[in-house]
Amino acid sequence: TALSGGLSINPIQDVEQRLGRSALYLLVGTLAVTPLTTLVGWRTLALHRRTLGLYAFMYFSLHFITFAVVDYGLNLREILRLTLEKPFIILGSLAGFILLLLAITSYDFFKRKMGKRWKKLHRLVYIASLAVIFHYALAKKGDIFTLQGDILKPLLWGLLVIFLLLLRIPWVRRKVSNIRQSFLLKRSAIKEPVD
Repeated sequence: TALSGGLSINPIQDVEQRLGRSALYLLVGTLAVTPLTTLVGWRTLALHRRTLGLYAFMYFSLHFITFAVVDYGLNLREILRLTLEKPFIILGSLAGFILLLLAITSYDFFKRKMGKRWKKLHRLVYIASLAVIFHYALAKKGDIFTLQGDILKPLLWGLLVIFLLLLRIPWVRRKVSNIRQSFLLKRSAIKEPVD
């Protein structure tokens, strides 16, 4: 991208933002696995959830490294000042900390060791996804609460995340699954030849 002139006048910030958006896309992709399995029955998709989550964490890490090391040279005083001035950095850091916990504990060893607590811990991905949406919206120099500024993309991503979270509510999930089963039964009845 840099060689083709695709970066802005501030290439470090441009790379940082692209990495952040990639982390968001992968995080939402991870969040979409269970609802897609419910909606369309793609069971094999669940095999890739961990990989998607780890890639989301990797892109977050690159986003954070670009911000803290490349852009600010690990100047902790300046990073702290900026964090206090721009609260969206706190939201991004919260999401990143959660992704770190989930990445560390994503392996089967921790799943066996932690038992039921593992599932509870990994539900923190819901908080991380909402924190990322608010981080993105506030970073876009807009106001998500008054719908002013450059917030269309964060708003659309936020609506998608809310939709995916709603599909995880047990009674909604059961209802959608029942509708899908009913549709599949009707479809198979139509395809069967009449004697």
